[in-house]
Amino acid sequence: MAAAHDLDGVRSKKLRIAVIPGDGIGGEVVPVGVDVLEAVARRFGIDFAFEQFDWSCRRFAKVGSMMPADGLEQIRNHDAIYLGAVGWPGVPDHVSLWGLLIPIRRGFQQYINLRPVRLFEGLKPPLADRKPGDIDYVIVRENNEGEYSSIGGRMYEGTELEGAIQTAVFTKKGCDRVMRYAFELAKTRGRGEVASATKSNGISISMPFWDECFAAVAKDYPTIRTSQFHIDILAAHLVRNPHWFDVIVASNLFGDILSDLGPATTGTIAIAPGGNINPPRTFPSMFEPVHGSAPDIAGKGIANPIGQVWSGAMMLEHLGHGEAAAAIVRAIEKLLAESDMRTPDMGGTARCREIGDALRQLVGDA
Repeated sequence: MAAAHDLDGVRSKKLRIAVIPGDGIGGEVVPVGVDVLEAVARRFGIDFAFEQFDWSCRRFAKVGSMMPADGLEQIRNHDAIYLGAVGWPGVPDHVSLWGLLIPIRRGFQQYINLRPVRLFEGLKPPLADRKPGDIDYVIVRENNEGEYSSIGGRMYEGTELEGAIQTAVFTKKGCDRVMRYAFELAKTRGRGEVASATKSNGISISMPFWDECFAAVAKDYPTIRTSQFHIDILAAHLVRNPHWFDVIVASNLFGDILSDLGPATTGTIAIAPGGNINPPRTFPSMFEPVHGSAPDIAGKGIANPIGQVWSGAMMLEHLGHGEAAAAIVRAIEKLLAESDMRTPDMGGTARCREIGDALRQLVGDA
């Protein structure tokens, strides 16, 4: 498989990228992200081959499915997947997500969801007196099991006895691999700290199990400092004391919630990137911004493309092009620190394409 090649091999060959704009503002920010990737590719001699797929809620409305039955087979041998957003009014969220995003994450064993949270110079956070450096951590979210299981059902539908049961699934393998990923990441970030999100005082079976797994893995990393917080107070600390955190490891549900809260404290969730990672590289990994399809602003040309662009940098890093990835991040830094170009979510009037053109020039395509 293409995605399983060693990094040296990836550097020297054409990189096949499956592009799925999806819904809403995905169709606006993904082209900007591709433009920036093509610009950095020219500068660093990277050979991309982008292949676009129309999988979306629009497709569901036409043919009754978010993607073809053989969709995973169609993109299995791509080197990575570049996704925009999923979801649109009229298609229930559990239909759109479980028809596209979740099958890719699980079918390709993308069991790590990686979401950096960072306050950039030039952005005004909603938290008083916070400055760049105060908010700079990464959330490592378990991405294949936990609370988002497909085990359960409904009974007595349409009657007063109607009920629903859904079972959370926590396995030793699942907990161990996401926690080890978090500890290995902490070794590369300087501070060397990992915080675990739990709720063992209320969820009395799965969360104590999670805590036991965390304690066992921590023994193999004696140089990494550890801490453990119940999810409710952890959410409060991300607002009151974000400077405490470096790497946070969390279950599927907890990580999902925290990785929306965290970027909101930096000024806008629209800049937040994400990676759905298959660490052994036996399948392609997928990169997408944290924001959703934003139906309220879709088609207006005012969406913020920075989260999509930064997700592209994460994709390059994963594919072995660290210098090119760093060039994109530096372009984002320079744009925010040295210009007043801001989309409406950042308090400005710039349009999506204007931000994209500026970033494209900053990475070397003047």
